[in-house]
Amino acid sequence: MTTNSHAAVRPSGCLERPPLRPPTDRDDSFPIRGFDHLEMYVGNAKQSAAWYCHAFGFECTAVRGLETGERECASYLVEQGDVRLLLTSGLHSSHRAARSVRRHGDSVAVIALSVPDADAAFDAAVARGAEAAAAPATAADEHGGFRHASIRLYGDCVLQFIDRRGYGGVFGPGFRPAPVIPGAAGRNCGLVAIDHVVANVELGRMNEWADFFSHVLGFSQLVHFDDEAISTEYSALMSKVMQDGTGAIKFPINEPAEGRKKSQIEEFLEFHEGPGVQHIACRTNDILATVTRLRENGVEFLHVPISYYEDLEQRVGTIDEPIDRLAELGILADRDEDGYLLQIFTKPVEDRPTLFYEIIERHGATGFGAGNFKSLFVALEREQAARGNL
Repeated sequence: MTTNSHAAVRPSGCLERPPLRPPTDRDDSFPIRGFDHLEMYVGNAKQSAAWYCHAFGFECTAVRGLETGERECASYLVEQGDVRLLLTSGLHSSHRAARSVRRHGDSVAVIALSVPDADAAFDAAVARGAEAAAAPATAADEHGGFRHASIRLYGDCVLQFIDRRGYGGVFGPGFRPAPVIPGAAGRNCGLVAIDHVVANVELGRMNEWADFFSHVLGFSQLVHFDDEAISTEYSALMSKVMQDGTGAIKFPINEPAEGRKKSQIEEFLEFHEGPGVQHIACRTNDILATVTRLRENGVEFLHVPISYYEDLEQRVGTIDEPIDRLAELGILADRDEDGYLLQIFTKPVEDRPTLFYEIIERHGATGFGAGNFKSLFVALEREQAARGNL
């Protein structure tokens, strides 16, 4: 593997961001092809890969570690549909993945976007005020090479730009096709793509990060939810959803709002020890089949009371799926002016009450289930109370 940089990187400890400068052509000045992958720093990549394969139906397709000549970390790539998770552990306590796990627990460290030109994306982002994390470079081996570069995002998370046009290997230099992980074989659960990635940030920082996506990446605001829209008797939050020009890449950003008790966002910030990715929403084309398999595999979901379904059809109108099956599986439904959606949320997937997953099926709807916020937050608060964190 060779690396050829062409620009200097600013110190990572920089706290002051230069003034954001808007793009000159909002419509096509920052083209994005889609999500390339999400990299998670975890305590034990091999065990995490086995769990994602068994519980969520992923397939482990590539590995990197001591056996492939990598001396610093071990990584396992798991895939399902267009969803790719790269699970990485440090092989030494000084490695950035090990340091991250010590502070945050298992968490999303890198959000990688596929772009037509990684150099142009990086240069445009930095020119508009983004803080560089890794200057453009080439990763290469006998299968070719690809360009990549990164900027800093909320917390310790980075946003990576990747252009793979010149690479024909399994995933990247240093990786090889994965051997079978004992006990990890699982059935495909029907996940087809990443729908959106949600972040929690500190009080007062939501607008700052919404402006970042707008000015640096050319995103637009799809929707804004205030604390009256997202609240219960005890807690509240505010949220803005930013999307790229195609509408395919969406980043909701949450911040806590004042309430009688600790909100789910405050709980996350406490146990994650700072801002970061709260949940990953994965799209399916058959949520009934997907959730059935996930439940059979032991994935735990938030509890939805049966009373939620008593007048569901009156609230959302006619839908194709039988209400009794939705109730049996605990799936929520909502409708907007473009259609309806079905969604369900897992419990946190680790001991810390931080990262969880959403499974979503869209029938034209472009929203995020605003009609379900009350029910969802009540369910989340029930879990918080059980943990002693409400």
